Amino acid sequence: MNMHPDWETLLNSPRPLIMGVVNVTPDSFSDGGRFLDYQDAVNQARALVEAGADILDIGGESTRPYSEPVSLKEELRRVIPVIEAVAAELPVPISIDTYKAAVARAALAAGASLINDISALRFDPDLASLAARAGAPVVLMHLQGTPRDMQRQPHYNDLMGEIKSFFRERLDYAASQGIPRDLLILDPGIGFGKTFRHNLEIIHHLDAFLDLGCPLLVGPSRKAFIGHLLNLPNGEIRDVGTLAAIAISVLKGAKIVRTHNAAYARQFLSVWEAILKSG
Repeated sequence: MNMHPDWETLLNSPRPLIMGVVNVTPDSFSDGGRFLDYQDAVNQARALVEAGADILDIGGESTRPYSEPVSLKEELRRVIPVIEAVAAELPVPISIDTYKAAVARAALAAGASLINDISALRFDPDLASLAARAGAPVVLMHLQGTPRDMQRQPHYNDLMGEIKSFFRERLDYAASQGIPRDLLILDPGIGFGKTFRHNLEIIHHLDAFLDLGCPLLVGPSRKAFIGHLLNLPNGEIRDVGTLAAIAISVLKGAKIVRTHNAAYARQFLSVWEAILKSG
């Protein structure tokens, strides 16, 4: 249950990192059901790494708008066999996408080394102490409300200021629970309690969070704001628009980009890096 040996090296590398998504769910917004089967999920993990993913984010509960939580037993049944198989075969760090301490504990024991928590350690009082004991990096994501109600008229008086204040409070809480600051990653939560305009504003002003001193993770992949902007249905057809969001996110300081299509992201970032190096 120690930090993956490559994790510190990854975070200190000069290039942005690609987090590939493996949804072991029947109802995730983009690919629900495609990887619910154990073998399909493992195959997808392989494909993402072959395409260039630096990190795999494996989750067993959809947190799309208006989704309902699943039982602890069911979430464990979905993700643990997949994590065990992937950890034994693939040489990249595995993130467990959960807010439940019991799922995170089992996932870390199975080979995961990062906790990606949409609640920023708010939904389960035991998760922070678990992360501290395990020495596992934690993604603290901003979320207004819960997945069940987050898209019911989200409102902010000062969008960027309120998210930044939330991050400061969560960083202080994590520190009080014994989690070192250098193990914390901040995610502004694109699509989680945000309107179309909110999402655009967050990406445009992402660099406002850099002075908090933590790596930034952004997950715009196939989100509804891209579909709204381009009048596109859900799914892979939004991958080109996703690259534009990735471009601005990286330009504004994102260290990690979470995406369903690692091949597109790797090709895009490889060209990006080559052009920057040429100057």
